[in-house]
Amino acid sequence: MSVAVMINARSRKGSEKMGSLAREILPGARVEVTRSIEDARRFIREELQPRPCDLLLSGGGDGTAVGLLNEMRDFGLALPALGLLPLGTGNGWAGELGAPKAVKALQYIAALRNHAPPLRKFTLVEAEGRLTPFAGTGWDAEIISDYQKQLALFPPALREAQGAFVGYMRSMFTRTVPRHVFGSGPAHVTVINTGEPALTINQAGEAVPVPNGERGAVLYRGPAGVAGCSTTTELGLHFRAFPFAHSVPGRMSVRVYAASPLEGTRHMIRLWRGTHPIPNMHDWMLTSCRMEFDRDVPFEIGGDVVGTDAQSTSELRPRQSKSSTGRNCELKTRKEREGWPLIRSDE
Repeated sequence: MSVAVMINARSRKGSEKMGSLAREILPGARVEVTRSIEDARRFIREELQPRPCDLLLSGGGDGTAVGLLNEMRDFGLALPALGLLPLGTGNGWAGELGAPKAVKALQYIAALRNHAPPLRKFTLVEAEGRLTPFAGTGWDAEIISDYQKQLALFPPALREAQGAFVGYMRSMFTRTVPRHVFGSGPAHVTVINTGEPALTINQAGEAVPVPNGERGAVLYRGPAGVAGCSTTTELGLHFRAFPFAHSVPGRMSVRVYAASPLEGTRHMIRLWRGTHPIPNMHDWMLTSCRMEFDRDVPFEIGGDVVGTDAQSTSELRPRQSKSSTGRNCELKTRKEREGWPLIRSDE
């Protein structure tokens, strides 16, 4: 079994030392420690394109895995089995899959020798041309942005010592929440169903049809502290932001949380645990929708904030052609089966 390992040295726990450990544990693997997207592209072009691997291990956070997956696709390469080494801050995707710590994962792969690992196929969405397990806008995107800005104020030697959870909480209460409380208020969003008849989640947590929820129906119009879609329940640090993500095969979970920041703070523990129901939470299971915002909003794709200058519409589509305008997210249906948390995409 041919194994390649890419470790993002700019991720929270990525380093040359981790690269050395990977080479020691997997002596036959091709290991690359990267510090930029250019490094990753060079590794793909010089190593993976001429000699495809059977198993590709992504060392970093959600953004690293999402970036690697999409760079492989941009090079026109079939994605091999993909394993996640949780070296980032939140590690939401790896947490969802139950991935072990990086060293244990490497040891597990070494113990397989030439045997193929068990695979689990995973559903993805596509946002702005990028495959990802989750995407959206709102407090989570702003908290990530605020956390990154705050972390940059510390010397590199002190950044890891801050602790991810503590850092997120500090950013939320000192930057994100005050900005919403004393700012201009939340953006307003209109959610329009553009796919199969919509389903919603009832009080018992069951998926049920939305009355008059056919294609073209306006499912929601109003304030949105958070608005997004996901095929994974966790966004990192065990935050179950989309607890119904796997409720209906072939559909993505779409949520809008309309509460104020103060109300959200009061319900923070329940929100973190994915408790249902919660006041002002709106849930749908959709194949396609469009989100129209009344102003530019920060947008997060797979754990990375991609800016605030995006278009005001968001498209979520199942297996249709991509558009060059707006926010375009495509639902990719994948069958799932039990196994060690390695994923494979059939692009």
